[in-house]
Amino acid sequence: MEEYIKEAESLLMHTYSRYQIILDRGEGVYLYDTNGKKYLDFGAGIAVFALGYGNREYNDALKAQLDKLIHTSNYFYNVPSVKAASKFTKASGMDRVFFTNSGTEAIEGAIKLARKYYYKKHQRGDSQIIAMNRSFHGRSMGALSVTGQPSYREAFEPLIGGVVFADLNSIEDIKAKINDRTCAILLEPVQAEGGVYPAGEEYLKELKKLCEERDILLIFDEIQCGMGRCGSMFVWQEYGVKPDILTSAKALGCGVPVGAFGAVEKVCMAFEPGDHGTTYGGNPFTAAAVNAVFDQYEKLDLLNHVKEISSYLELQLDELAKSHNAIKERRGKGLLQGLEFEYPVKDIILKAMDNNLILFSAGSNVLRFVPPLVITREHVDEMIEILKKVIS
Repeated sequence: MEEYIKEAESLLMHTYSRYQIILDRGEGVYLYDTNGKKYLDFGAGIAVFALGYGNREYNDALKAQLDKLIHTSNYFYNVPSVKAASKFTKASGMDRVFFTNSGTEAIEGAIKLARKYYYKKHQRGDSQIIAMNRSFHGRSMGALSVTGQPSYREAFEPLIGGVVFADLNSIEDIKAKINDRTCAILLEPVQAEGGVYPAGEEYLKELKKLCEERDILLIFDEIQCGMGRCGSMFVWQEYGVKPDILTSAKALGCGVPVGAFGAVEKVCMAFEPGDHGTTYGGNPFTAAAVNAVFDQYEKLDLLNHVKEISSYLELQLDELAKSHNAIKERRGKGLLQGLEFEYPVKDIILKAMDNNLILFSAGSNVLRFVPPLVITREHVDEMIEILKKVIS
């Protein structure tokens, strides 16, 4: 393992502070490194592997498509993408969808669609987007422009213009930032990377009303919090606050690189041939993954399982927080949870890995829990016991 890590460090760009582990295979909710050490995975590849590792029917669907057809380009139709579009629109409540290669690309597409909608309405290109402080939407230039964390942005400025930031859960701050150029308001219903902060129900409802009154598009980034992670297929469905544009990725493909942005019909019609495109997006292979994911969600009744198991996880995390003064607060929704500490959590994460548990952070002081959606109470208990030992 050390030899491979040394070679990787000499060949790969240093854009990640990688843990000194080479993961080799997965089984259920466990990962194994090249030395055979077993880890309980409460990171799921950053909220990606919702089905866990080695789901046979998912794997078989990909193998079958691999032998049939992988790629054709978007000059042609293909059956898996039509089926995937049907399943996505039905699950998300959107009318049409565009498949991308990643969540970042989904955000890029959502920004373009919102600006094109404004342009067609006003015949001028001076639109403004309101995004949220603490938000994270990706690392491309457009996605960075709407990411509300200066540490991600500063080295790459100037970014795209026409973006202002407001505080999540402050409707008054939104009202103060709106003007005649505002084309869209963009937010994560549960901010993940920024520290696990859920948006309030009343706030979202007021925001929706405000957008309808001003014909401002409401964009929800459900790349991490969506696809069942918070108990509903998408968070907006729990509150009945339907966005005009919705972005998705991560668990949408459960490891195969695929993202999507969907929209309601009146907004979709702003795009015309040539306005947007992708070489790989929605190809037969990635679409087969999307289809297999939705099929497994239904077969495993994952949404009801998440509601049940997340209540147990919340209870155990609350008990842990009560017994350790260093833990300030538990925040989150469903199987997207965070524990905020008085101090940075990097050492906790490293010690947890030494003790066979994989966790991630959300900011410097927050432990983030985003396990596969198929975890059981036994897995929660195993995680808690390791974490108790590590914190002590």
